[in-house]
Amino acid sequence: MMRQFRFGVSMTTPAEGEEWRKRCRRAEELGYDVILVPDHLGMVAPFPAMIAAADATQRPRVGTFVLNTAFWNPALLAREIATTDALTGGRLEIGLGTGYVPEEHERAGLEFLPPGRRVDHLRHTLDEIERLLSDEEHVPRGVQRPRPPLLLGGNGDRMLRMAAERADIAAFTGARTAGGALTVLTADELDGRVAAYGRYAAGRPRPAQLNLLLQVVTVTDDRRAAVRELLPRVPYLSEEQALDLPLLAVGTVGQIADQLRAQRERYGFSYLTVLDPSMEAFGRVIEELRGT
Repeated sequence: MMRQFRFGVSMTTPAEGEEWRKRCRRAEELGYDVILVPDHLGMVAPFPAMIAAADATQRPRVGTFVLNTAFWNPALLAREIATTDALTGGRLEIGLGTGYVPEEHERAGLEFLPPGRRVDHLRHTLDEIERLLSDEEHVPRGVQRPRPPLLLGGNGDRMLRMAAERADIAAFTGARTAGGALTVLTADELDGRVAAYGRYAAGRPRPAQLNLLLQVVTVTDDRRAAVRELLPRVPYLSEEQALDLPLLAVGTVGQIADQLRAQRERYGFSYLTVLDPSMEAFGRVIEELRGT
């Protein structure tokens, strides 16, 4: 059975005090289901930002999209998760990733490990978090037991396998990273990644929700012209390939809604995330999709 759509907004733009709360309330008004925060230097600190977002709103859940596990000691992270889950009334979702920006590790005084070792560290962190949070003697104690819903993000085989084994939500970026640089995946390449995840997840008793980050949202009557403006950022793609990119939501509100319905049918993406500069524009698409 096809899942209903769910919508998240990643608050990548820092803000202070009342401005942060105002933007979170606006996300709720627009129909977003989850208010998300990233984990990058130069952006808001995830856990206090989520507590403020939950305090300013009534309905949306809050989550990390995603924590860089290289920044976190597992025992301290378990404390943050349990405390935040308690203070938000059980509205927390936790997204974990390996981290991919070498410069941030350097600024934090941390070694930027090779990909395999970053995945190993993530697995160790997850093992420890689950061990600690499932312990009835652990203090503080969260609301959701044994832990909040878990999102794992990544496209590599080891991350897909881990997501298939352990995550409630499997997040796809529609891009790959190499040395901190992003290269987008074509529609056919994303087919391959989703198919690989499907093979790893074949034995799950309950399917995970699949998430896609929409990197660009542009509401326009001239879809081709808008995509042409983006071509310098993806010079290795033709215009037709760019038009078909799953991570671009470009066109009229109706065209974007139709694209996302088709992608849900093709890939299974029912949980869609946008970056906060696109929050208002995508709000119109949410309204369209909610009405059908």
